[in-house]
Amino acid sequence: MVDIHYLLNKKSFIELDARERAKSLLDHDSAKELLDAFSCMMSPWLLKQNIVPQSDDGVVIIKGLIEKHPVVVISIDGNFQGGSLGEVGGAKIAGALELAVEDNRKNIPTLAVLLLETGGVRLQEANLGLAAIAEIQSAIVELRQYQPVIGVVAGSVGCFGGMSIAAGLCSYLIMTQEGRLGLNGPQVIEQEAGVEEYNAKDRPFIWSITGGEQRFASGLSDAYVEDDREQVKQKIIEYIHQGLPQIQRSTQAAFYLSKLAQVDTSEQILPVDARTLYLGEQV
Repeated sequence: MVDIHYLLNKKSFIELDARERAKSLLDHDSAKELLDAFSCMMSPWLLKQNIVPQSDDGVVIIKGLIEKHPVVVISIDGNFQGGSLGEVGGAKIAGALELAVEDNRKNIPTLAVLLLETGGVRLQEANLGLAAIAEIQSAIVELRQYQPVIGVVAGSVGCFGGMSIAAGLCSYLIMTQEGRLGLNGPQVIEQEAGVEEYNAKDRPFIWSITGGEQRFASGLSDAYVEDDREQVKQKIIEYIHQGLPQIQRSTQAAFYLSKLAQVDTSEQILPVDARTLYLGEQV
């Protein structure tokens, strides 16, 4: 039965911009943005290619509190260059994570929340973007020794490319029905393998493979929530209280490789088969 009261009071998370999403998670009056738009930390490379840059390079970094617990919220703007990461935006994220590591070394238990709306490396800054994402991944691994790193993939931009690996390194991963997660985006797969293999315009098919419901049912994300600000925030709070997981998903390589070895690549695997494939005890 539909809860009319809930529907009337539900507030969308994905309709917020990157800055509003970050602030919606934090305790009242605790938000302090680092290197905000007025700092004009923008890409020096886009103008050279006749592309209009953005004054925060599409990355918002806000420190604050969630239920009085110190956090840094890193929010990627999927509306700017598809959320792609170049030198500046990548350095902002890596630097914020590294500062959180330093906080923990000083007995300030800062954890990180990553709001991931990104296609991965910015093609116009390919090598610089790759280097930045490598630094981000290294910083996540270091920080999660002290505190959980919580990833959220909520909007239709999804999380792809090198940043999908960063998502896989997170201690906990939260997804919505609208969110998508995959190493390669649909257009890239279609371009390389052909439309018969992967039709990027077939939205139900795409979401059945990489969507939030499928990733959760396959055990590749930890939570599946509605597009609701309060649900997203409460799930983050739950993981903050839960602390570090006993086993990080990214340490389960042998388990996942054993499952992938069972796939018959002569036929296209169905979503239900993928779910069944990953259902098994992880050790």
